[in-house]
Amino acid sequence: MYPRTNYEMTEEDLQVLIKAARPTVAIMVGGTTGSSPQENSNRAWEALGTKMGFDHMTVKPISGKGTRFFTAVPSETEQQRVDRTVKDANDKIAAEITQLTEEITERQDRIKELTT
Repeated sequence: MYPRTNYEMTEEDLQVLIKAARPTVAIMVGGTTGSSPQENSNRAWEALGTKMGFDHMTVKPISGKGTRFFTAVPSETEQQRVDRTVKDANDKIAAEITQLTEEITERQDRIKELTT
């Protein structure tokens, strides 16, 4: 097993977890009442663990650091983590390039409109 690692979730991830933990109205549908807040929270932590590369069953808060900080046991090898991190960074760069290219095209079109 890998040593426990410190993690910091994003504010958006925290909001997903908070929303998942909210009580839900129990409506009987076909003999079941749907998901409980605990089940919703468990699914949200599992999704975050998959996204960030940790075992969601090993999460512990870090005392004194705020709600976004926690420790957990990584669920991927060091090389897998490096590969994932590089891929995520490359994907982010590619998305920004696409966005900037679209903005440039829009601005060039606007310049043409103004000069004709």
